[in-house]
Amino acid sequence: MHERLRHLHRQGRPGHGRLRSVPAPDVAALLAELERSEPGHAGHARDAIDRLTGGEPLETLTELTVCEFLWYTLPTQVAGDRGAVAAALGRLLELGGLGRYAALCSSPVTARILRTYERSGEEAGTAACRRALDATGLLPPDLPELRWSSIMGPEELGAHGACSAALELARVCGEPAADSAAGREALTRRWLTEPRADLGGDSWLHRVRGERLNRWVLGRGAAWRELAQPFEAHLHAPVPAPAGTFLAALRWLLELGRRPGGIPLPQDRDPARPAPEGSHWSDGELEAARELAEGRMGALRRAGRRLVTTREGRRLLGDRDLLWETASAALLAPAPGEDAFRASAREAALMLLAEGAPADRDRVAGVVGRGEGRAREVDAVLADLARRLAAFGLRTGGRLTPAGRSAALAALRSHALRPRTYAKAS
Repeated sequence: MHERLRHLHRQGRPGHGRLRSVPAPDVAALLAELERSEPGHAGHARDAIDRLTGGEPLETLTELTVCEFLWYTLPTQVAGDRGAVAAALGRLLELGGLGRYAALCSSPVTARILRTYERSGEEAGTAACRRALDATGLLPPDLPELRWSSIMGPEELGAHGACSAALELARVCGEPAADSAAGREALTRRWLTEPRADLGGDSWLHRVRGERLNRWVLGRGAAWRELAQPFEAHLHAPVPAPAGTFLAALRWLLELGRRPGGIPLPQDRDPARPAPEGSHWSDGELEAARELAEGRMGALRRAGRRLVTTREGRRLLGDRDLLWETASAALLAPAPGEDAFRASAREAALMLLAEGAPADRDRVAGVVGRGEGRAREVDAVLADLARRLAAFGLRTGGRLTPAGRSAALAALRSHALRPRTYAKAS
């Protein structure tokens, strides 16, 4: 939340979505009126409204943008008497007929948050801001179709603002759906997925996904762009699960883990290795499948000296499309503590394999760059990826099977469409 608010401040984001049925008054005229009637407020009001709207008309405001300004931008970016700035902004909004927004400027919540920043510092103030924003019910929730980024591009900012405005409108109009988490999810999904005339018949969800795919292709240098560019067209639509049986070893483990007693862990060998009795796979294949199921997919868990299938694992067994999507995404899931270089190397290797090209150390290092002195890390990444592919039966003779190529595309799509966050330095 903190990073997202910082990003919105840098973008100078105005509201998206209009809740007024008539044009709002001209800001310059309102400021002139305030200068005549209450000159003490005019300077503060001018600075506040410029920061709040970015020069856009008042009708672009939403409740969320006003709250973000009062509870984050004002205490972190504006010097001086912040209470006076809030009061001046409230007076200007009241003159403009935006009484509901004006009331936020003098609300007890705003006063409390400003005091928190002043007395306890920015970290405590931002935490108070986050709690207050969550309580408004105006933040579009994460959905299975889209989890919001902390770093938003223009399309995602537009989608987020439009969904927030839709939630606000539903609440103002008294729609019962606005008062429950399930209802807000349904409203957000509808607003994201419906074709919109103002987007030329496109949907916000399609726009956001296209933006993320484009940034994934373009964001990591010339060699990466050359390799990734051909994949962009293939990754817009979901990659369906292949016909027939797939992920056989994983399914076997999950089915075995559902039985009474689960999967015994042997006493005389590596305690992390499931017993292979009754299986058609090697110890190494089962071990790799177990690692992915337990660590990356949350489908198995330990219960004493046994492995049992979790609720998520049972759900995956009952939904072949979800199992395919989740297992494919696990091919690129980072290991705990893994840095961006290794994660990028794994992606590059999977793209090369999906192209039918060799994924050797030199090729991968040439795509991700910064490979000097990190050859052993690339080798480790390639070995780990090979284990994952073998565990799921997606590679044979050094090449991906047809199902393996589909899994690679599904994994790359999932990774390209993931929410963008601030990366820690490697």
